[in-house]
Amino acid sequence: MSTLLALSLSAALAAAPVLSLDEALESARQQNLDLKIAQERFEQASLATRKAWSGYLPQVAVGGTITRNNVAAIIPAGVLGPNPITIQPLIQQGAQAEVRQAIIAPQLWAAIAASYKSVKLAELNTQTARRQVLFGVAQAYYGAAAQQEALRAQERLLELNRAREKDTQARFDAGTVTRVALLRAQLDRSRAEQDLVRAKNALAGLKLALGTLIQREPDFELAAPPEPQVPAQASPEDLVKQAIEARSDVQASEVGLQLTRINKKGVLLSYLPTLGVSGVYRIANASGFAGSNETWAITFGASWTLFDGGLREANLSEASSRVREATVSQQLAQARVKEEVRRSKLDLENALANRAKAEEALGLARESNRLTDVSFQAGVATYLEVADANTSLTNAEVGFVSERLQASLAALRLLNSLGSFESGSVRKEAAELGAQPGAGAAAQPAQQQPAPAPEQQPAPTPQP
Repeated sequence: MSTLLALSLSAALAAAPVLSLDEALESARQQNLDLKIAQERFEQASLATRKAWSGYLPQVAVGGTITRNNVAAIIPAGVLGPNPITIQPLIQQGAQAEVRQAIIAPQLWAAIAASYKSVKLAELNTQTARRQVLFGVAQAYYGAAAQQEALRAQERLLELNRAREKDTQARFDAGTVTRVALLRAQLDRSRAEQDLVRAKNALAGLKLALGTLIQREPDFELAAPPEPQVPAQASPEDLVKQAIEARSDVQASEVGLQLTRINKKGVLLSYLPTLGVSGVYRIANASGFAGSNETWAITFGASWTLFDGGLREANLSEASSRVREATVSQQLAQARVKEEVRRSKLDLENALANRAKAEEALGLARESNRLTDVSFQAGVATYLEVADANTSLTNAEVGFVSERLQASLAALRLLNSLGSFESGSVRKEAAELGAQPGAGAAAQPAQQQPAPAPEQQPAPTPQP
């Protein structure tokens, strides 16, 4: 019955669609909800320029009124002229149009310049969010793919233990082995079944996390991902320089500093006078003393605030403090990038060394398993030695898969620290919501640009 269930499960898995790393990243670019939110926020922030220019462009307003007065006031004909003059009609109607235009508005100059920097800052922040999301997707994919491979190792161990149990049962029935050997075989088979269930559940959990990131049902198989390509011969200094030039969060700190300086300049410009012009046209059914139903006026106005109770001085001190804060924030961003790149490179070197040792241990375990099996067939080795060799081989396989995963994740972290998951035009994507940043293939992550940054997701570890 269990064999039939296993065959049915294998057939179902074989029929499942295969998801590649490229497809997972592409789905994240199109469907990830965090990215959609970030793109909408950029769309909102990009309106800052239009809002700033609105204060410097002409302002046009029209209006109309209808008033029912209690009495009418009319000067009869012959008193002030040959025609009667309506001062206040019983039903008074009127309309007006007004146009205002700023001519000299120093504060608006700074506001317009600041709006362009705000849009650039929003674009860089969106790129940072995308980098973290794509990084998180890559991490989840590599973790699930490694767990899938570890699951296959557990399945092979279970098949070996079932075959060994069957062989031991036949030997016990023939009286060539003791009942202790049969019980050990049954125990190994039961333990392998339990480990296989845990491995399947762990894989299902990792697929569920990946499916949530890319907004797909976790009914897919995973293709073996390529090994991340990292700059092999580059020195830490070169990598740091590359990261500082490429990272959007570092660029955002520079733009933020420029923005605070523009805002400070805006406070200084508030000490200057402003000049504007306005024109008004009115029409009413009351001619008034002018004897005309239509009137218009053009007004040039200047305003100069000489003292506002110290508000501008306080704003200037605050703006200066923000400039100093942004300067330190920029230095801090660069320092963090340096530390992240150097630490990621050290972690990668350690992970590669551990992977090499795990690969060596796997080769030794395979040879030991082969020799033990040959000895068992010759009647020299015992069943317990064979079972231990099988278990050691499986543990070595799972250990190698785990260390290879850790090496891949360390390479991904190094690529992420270099800003390699950033690419494409956020402006273009915001114009067509859901469009993908033009990142390259996942097999070449150094040409691309994840999470939260969403928070960085912990590296998943295959379950034995």
